[in-house]
Order: sequence, then structure tokens, then C-alpha cells
Amino acid sequence: MYYCNMYFFETKLRVRYAETDQMGFAYYGSYAQYYEVGRVELFRSLGFSYKTIEKMGFSLPVINWNISYKKPAFYDDELTIKTIINKVPSKTIVFDYEIYNEANELLNIGQVTLMFVNILTNKTCTAPQIIIDSIKKKIT
Repeated sequence: MYYCNMYFFETKLRVRYAETDQMGFAYYGSYAQYYEVGRVELFRSLGFSYKTIEKMGFSLPVINWNISYKKPAFYDDELTIKTIINKVPSKTIVFDYEIYNEANELLNIGQVTLMFVNILTNKTCTAPQIIIDSIKKKIT
């Protein structure tokens, strides 16, 4: 897929045996974890770990998750998780995903929306300015 004004980061991982189902496919529920790996590494590429964000006083619960499966992944396949940010976050941050196998075949696309929550008040809030600025530098 083609996106303009975006930032993306690619992460690779292998499908582990425990993540497969009886048919030998990567179990559909495993993709939530794969997307999380992509998100964590994208944040790390911006200079932030989830741990750092939590220490700054924010949590990021998932409020929406969508996925469209195109082809299955199998045990020991090396997957490339492309995690994409298309716009600067406000109270929410939206990540788009594309997962490819070693043959560069598109296996699935998805989108996950997270909300910034102040850990002390447990209320929604605007993204920290340092994260906003970091993303702005990448997508504008």
C-alpha cells in the first residue's frame, strides 16, 4: 500500500510453534501480539520505550483493532511487520499495519487505535508534547 505523509518502521520476527493452530497456520489471535511488537519497536525508533511513556505518566490502552487476512503465515516463517503512523496523535494514536512473508507476499493489513490516558487520574488526555514533536518531525 502507498501512504503519503507518514512514518513507518519495519520489524522482523519468526512465527513460533506455539503460535500455530491445528492447521499449521499462525493462529489468528497471534497477530495482536505481532502488531504490538511492531508498535513497541516503532516507538523505540522514535526514542521512546513503552516503559518510558509509562514513567512519563501515560498508559495507552487499545480502543479499536481491525484486521483483514489475505494469506496465512506458517511455523518458522520470517515475517516483516510494517507499522505506520499517518497522522500526528492527539488523544488517540492510530497505527496501520502490513505483514509480509519472506516472499514479500502481503499476509494481512490492520489498524489499531490507542488512547492516551493519564495514569494518575485514569482519564483520557492529549499525547505528551515530546511524542507529538517526535512524530511531527518524521511525517511532515
